Amino acid sequence: MSKFSKNAALLVMDLQNGIVSRYGDKQDVLLPFQKAVEAARQHNIPVIFVRVAFSEGYPENNSRNKMFSALSNLGGMTVIDPGTQIHESLKPQPNEPVVTKFRVSAFAGSNLEVILRSKQIDTLILSGIATSGVVLSTVREAADKDYSITVLSDACLDADPEVHRVLTEKVFPRQADVLTVADLIESL
Repeated sequence: MSKFSKNAALLVMDLQNGIVSRYGDKQDVLLPFQKAVEAARQHNIPVIFVRVAFSEGYPENNSRNKMFSALSNLGGMTVIDPGTQIHESLKPQPNEPVVTKFRVSAFAGSNLEVILRSKQIDTLILSGIATSGVVLSTVREAADKDYSITVLSDACLDADPEVHRVLTEKVFPRQADVLTVADLIESL
């Protein structure tokens, strides 16, 4: 029996229109994500989508937060904004939760941990954009919360390929197994 079959979930993080569009010139960039989602569904592994979005008026944003404070002036990225919706090529099924977070980690300000506890999930399979953002922050927090973690190296993207390489080859292996989507599929 696969280690992924009983108490695992696939997290598809920040695969939302406004973030995916940054990689729009590369046609096949979402293929590994699609394959991972398809494999998880075929093997009854829950798929949980995570997005970053804010309430109207940005009450969650603090002026000291370098990453998100400018949104209060620029606009966009609200929970109803098209840029925060999950990309159409990875459309969640009705039974697949879409978790909204207010910071970088998938756990930050979201109901993710409640969902994981209710489903008795102790193993996380992580995919997302960006490797140096949501994936890194979620690996660190999930490790501190004692989850077993697998990162899908080819179902993670980063604007800086060298940063992606260093994280997946040198940093993540300290707290997670790092596999390709093909490795995951083979192990199921």
